[in-house]
Amino acid sequence: MSEKLRVGILGGTGMVGQRFLSLLEEHPWFEVTTIAASPRSAGQRYEDAVADRWKMTTPMPEAVKDIVVMNVNEVERVAADVDFVFSAVDMSKDEIRAIEEAYAKTETPVVSNNSAHRWTPDVPMVVPEINPQHMEVIKYQKQRLGTSRGFIAVKPNCSIQSYAPVLSAWMEYEPYEVVATTYQAISGAGKTFADWPEMVENVIPYISGEEEKSEKEPLRLWGSIDEEKGVIIPATSPVITSQCVRVPVLNGHTAAVFVKFKKNPTKEELIRKMTEYSGIPQELGLPSAPAQFIRYMEEDDRPQVKLDVDYEYGMGISVGRLREDTVYDWKFIGLSHNTIRGAAGGAVLCAELLTAQEYIGAK
Repeated sequence: MSEKLRVGILGGTGMVGQRFLSLLEEHPWFEVTTIAASPRSAGQRYEDAVADRWKMTTPMPEAVKDIVVMNVNEVERVAADVDFVFSAVDMSKDEIRAIEEAYAKTETPVVSNNSAHRWTPDVPMVVPEINPQHMEVIKYQKQRLGTSRGFIAVKPNCSIQSYAPVLSAWMEYEPYEVVATTYQAISGAGKTFADWPEMVENVIPYISGEEEKSEKEPLRLWGSIDEEKGVIIPATSPVITSQCVRVPVLNGHTAAVFVKFKKNPTKEELIRKMTEYSGIPQELGLPSAPAQFIRYMEEDDRPQVKLDVDYEYGMGISVGRLREDTVYDWKFIGLSHNTIRGAAGGAVLCAELLTAQEYIGAK
């Protein structure tokens, strides 16, 4: 594209907002021109507003340091000078739903990292390689909102990225029952070890709301659009049961998964389906798309967070230890980067797809 689209980051001072800024620093299509956050940060240079709370391992991009942070609640003012926004605001679900709709009604597309709209029936929740067709529900959402170009699109929960893509690659073998236990990094809670010392050498066997998301959100990815009602109807199979555990890892969600199939695939067939699985992002060569979405690792001790979490710049999925099970049919280990593929990077890829599909463009 000849000119970059102007991007606003809502909630730009938090960890996911910081990840957006890092990922967009050299983006060929998008340029961050506006950062909005809570009223206490408004009016300050971004560098001063964040101060010693920069949580990325890479330096703060020079281009954003002098941007004056705006009040995220001043919707019309923030929306005036951007083509679309990424949302990573830290508010209650009701507040997030309201403010994201308010931005959409200014004719500003919203690509959200938040969970508040994941179950709004006419809001697409998309992993671009899995269900890009769900973007078609946007036309019904616009009718409800009374907009011509404003809408909301979301990405799913970070933890399901370590196993839902694998199950998606295996759908022709009809998986019908799944057990998924996820071992989740502390950055998923917006934390580092410096501000969550209790997690050092510790495991917490509870993450609020995660198990319901892990069991239900994949079904929405695999659902279909009801053209008559203008909504997405979730799938009913496979049935998933989950446990979610917080572990002392900074970045990277690992999943231990057990699967029952109606059909009887071989190990070779399962590996081939995984490693060959791709979608529209790869076909279109979208800037953030991994060349290979899912890789299979033959070593008994892989994937490992330290060695493998940055596969395909954090946008790929690593799988290993695929083997037959004595109770279920097959079991495997999956690994994904929770703040890149699972959060900001996944949202950036959604925005790239929406731009390629001409849902997002210059105002």
